[in-house]
This record gives sequence, C-alpha cells and structure tokens, in this order.
Amino acid sequence: MSTRRTHPTRRRMLAGSAAAAATLALPALVRAQAGPKIRIGYWPVAAGLPFFAAVEKGYFKEAGLDVEAQKYAGAQQVMEAMLAGRCDGSSNGTGSGNLGVGEIASPGLFKIIATNPSNAKYVLDQFLVPKDSPVKTLADLKGKRVASGPGIQNKTLALTVLERAGATGTPVTELPIGQHVAALAAGQVDAVYTLEPTGTVGRLNGTTRVLEAGVIAKYILGDALAPWHGGSAALTTEFIKKYPAETRKYIAAYAKGIELVRNQPAEARQYLKGYTAIEGPLTGEVPLASYMLYNEFKPADVAAFQKFFDLFTEKGVFEKKLDVASLLYKG
Repeated sequence: MSTRRTHPTRRRMLAGSAAAAATLALPALVRAQAGPKIRIGYWPVAAGLPFFAAVEKGYFKEAGLDVEAQKYAGAQQVMEAMLAGRCDGSSNGTGSGNLGVGEIASPGLFKIIATNPSNAKYVLDQFLVPKDSPVKTLADLKGKRVASGPGIQNKTLALTVLERAGATGTPVTELPIGQHVAALAAGQVDAVYTLEPTGTVGRLNGTTRVLEAGVIAKYILGDALAPWHGGSAALTTEFIKKYPAETRKYIAAYAKGIELVRNQPAEARQYLKGYTAIEGPLTGEVPLASYMLYNEFKPADVAAFQKFFDLFTEKGVFEKKLDVASLLYKG
C-alpha cells in the first residue's frame, strides 16, 4: 500500500520540480538569445558623434545588439573601466594615448576599430583664450596660467605644443573639460588646451575665442594637415574573443554611424545633444573630426599614428614603444 501511495506523490513532485526548473531556466535562455550587454565608455566630446548617432538612430538595436553608453569624466576613466572589466570598449573621442597606457598595463587589452583623425581642416583640438585676451600666439602664453583636459594624454600634448611653439616651461593644470569655458570667462586661467565642442560653446556664448586649432598635427606631427589619431573607438580583446559574431555586428553598426557623419553631417550633428555640452540648433555650429575605420588605414596613416605614440614613449608616458599596427582590429 505504501509503495502505491508514494509513486503518484513522487511523480507529482518530479513533475513540479521539472516545471519549476523549466521556469527558472527560461530567463537564462532568453538572455542567451538576446546576447550580451555591450558596455561602451565615452566622454562628452564631439568626436564621439558616430557612436552617439548609432545609439540614437537605433543602428545597434537593428543589429540585435544591447549597447549601453557609459559616460565618464575623462578618457583615462574609460581606459580604467576597460582594465577593470566594467566596460567592453570605448567610443571615438577616447584618447588613444590613454588607451595606450592601458595596453602597457595589460598587454593585449584592446583592438582599435576606428579612429577620429583631426587637423587644421577637421578640427577637434585647439587652444582657447578669453575673447578680449591680448594674447596673439601660442608663444605669448609663456608664463601664463594654462589648463588642459584631464588625463595624461591632454596634459602631455598641451605641454609639448607649448614647448614647441615657444612657450617653454609654462606649467599646465588639468581641469574637467566642461569647466574650460567658465574658467576662462571667470579669469581663473589665461588659456586652455581643449577639444570640441568647447571652442564652439565659448564662441557662441561670447566669452572665448580660438587662439589656434589643429595644434597637434602642426606641432607634434609637423604638418598642419597630417592626421592626428588622437581618439579611438575600441573593443576589449576579451569581448572580441568571447563574442565574435556580436563583434562583427557591432563594428558594422558603428560603421553606419561613421557613414552618417560623413555623408549626412547636418542630420548627424543633432545627436551631439545629450552627450556633449551642445544643445539644440547650436549643434550645427560644431566642427567635425574625420573618421577612419580599421580597414581604411594606409601605411601613411599608420606612420602618422605611430609618430604620435612615439612622442609618448619619448616623454616617458609609455614605459616602452607601442606598435600601432598591432593594435588595429583585424577583421
């Protein structure tokens, strides 16, 4: 009798356990089908526009990807988040030099999928002064109070440009990029080395003017029209190895963002809103950097990028020479 009674009970228990297990397994199955959350770090500079546009236009969603845009105070923080595993990559505008520091700390950390080369034509980098400042040239900044954006890349470049432009020995203070215009307007500093859209913000509110733009190409690379690959979009090698299919989809969707900026800049500019300090109709005033995908690099581009990285080795920012070609994604 007891045997007959226990069998139905046991069957019901097993059936209930199986149903419960199926219910518990379902969210995991859905998650597996949905794919990983792709966490991309950015900081609020205009060069990140292809990423901003790809998010807002839904290019990543169309590709079936779940991309999370993570805002950071500076490029150094993006790199640190990649090192710590808190994000899976960077958007354009993230300092290539900052990423290089991360590569030295953890060899094989990332691969570059696109850069944002800038120069005197495709403006990103610039020195600003108050609108009524008597300063006429970079050499006039010798002994003045100069600030740069945060992080080793910004400070090293600002110091080197000042040195090569005749303002040798001028110290540089790091300052969050969102405070540059206000600091100039308040007379706290005499000049800033900054990145767009800061110059546009200051010009449009009538407080600052551009002293010189495209300074890295001119003073670091030796040619005002040379491509300065100052910012890079990257993915961690760990993510690329773990999710090869999602990596290909992500890069294809990101490339659509770049194509939008290249071919329809007027439409793309609106997506600076919410990601940078530029809002509304003012987005139409911001100069745009150029963009180069990993598979568009020619030997001259690699050489220009290498020259930039070699400066960081020369200045002791990099403990060893980094080979740019090895850092580019190979699709």
